Amino acid sequence: MSQASRRPPGSTDVARLAGVSQKTVSRVMNGEPYVSEAVRERVLAAARELGYRRNTAARALNLGRFHRIGVVSLGSALYGPSSTLVALERRARETGYALSIVHTLEGQDGSVMAAVDSLLAQGVDGIVLSEPIDEGQELRIEPEVPVLSFGPTPGIEGPRVVLTGASGVDAGRVATEHLLALGHATVWHVAGPSQWWAARDRASGWRHALATAGVAEPPVIEGDWSPASGYAAGRQLATNPDVTAVFVANDEMAIGVLRAFAEARLHVPGRVSVVGMDDIPAAAYLSPPLTTIRQDFEAIAEYGLALLVEEIESGAAAAHHELPAHLVVRESTAPPRETS
Repeated sequence: MSQASRRPPGSTDVARLAGVSQKTVSRVMNGEPYVSEAVRERVLAAARELGYRRNTAARALNLGRFHRIGVVSLGSALYGPSSTLVALERRARETGYALSIVHTLEGQDGSVMAAVDSLLAQGVDGIVLSEPIDEGQELRIEPEVPVLSFGPTPGIEGPRVVLTGASGVDAGRVATEHLLALGHATVWHVAGPSQWWAARDRASGWRHALATAGVAEPPVIEGDWSPASGYAAGRQLATNPDVTAVFVANDEMAIGVLRAFAEARLHVPGRVSVVGMDDIPAAAYLSPPLTTIRQDFEAIAEYGLALLVEEIESGAAAAHHELPAHLVVRESTAPPRETS
């Protein structure tokens, strides 16, 4: 038989090489329980050696599932979204699901629903909204497909919606309370773009902490998550002698704020304290090292995907779970300097 006419390897070939039944191969490939780890590894090794690939279309007909999860992503290069996407892909492979990713354009009306419709047309068992934003219209996920959203998305509707992620409200509150506890009269805020629900949540937590403490709420300066926008905000703040503490909605904008303060000869933390959010790898090596709110994006993605898979396979996932904020105190925050 020629190479061109040779049939692709099937589950019977995998079973023969692994020394197990075809039913055991099916159980392993379908991610079913009651298979020992040693047998599972032997079957997967045989499948890799033979180059065996499951027939996804046939499997979908047999089980009513495609074993594929769709992801709606802005395609952002920002640390948080990109880290989440990498962790999602890794975790999906470990659970036996493939990912289909559709990128949307920020600010384009209806792009999220168009992406959802595209994924449903391809055939997916669930959908992930990785960076929820406000497009000015209500989301309606009509089909019987579970939806995972990383963070609250007001207006999202659907029969099986799972919400998870780090609490942005909690993060904004914790960051602001830290600065107030050091003795600062109030805390200024450099926010993310207002159409992002994550930015709104962080600003909401900041406002809540100020209101609870009974201190004045300064005007918000809005950035776009980039160091350049943080730099522009920092130059604006540097002209105001009343600014002694700033909560910045992400570490990348905080980098720009620190640069602007350095150029204005405003010592951090002697003259002004700065708190960021995300705990990007560079945060600990800035000058000064940045106090920030840590987000474990890998843990968030793994936990969220586990909830989504549970909802797909059993319909029993918890509807809502947020991970608490974790403050990492470094050298960019200190009590305000005494002034005459």
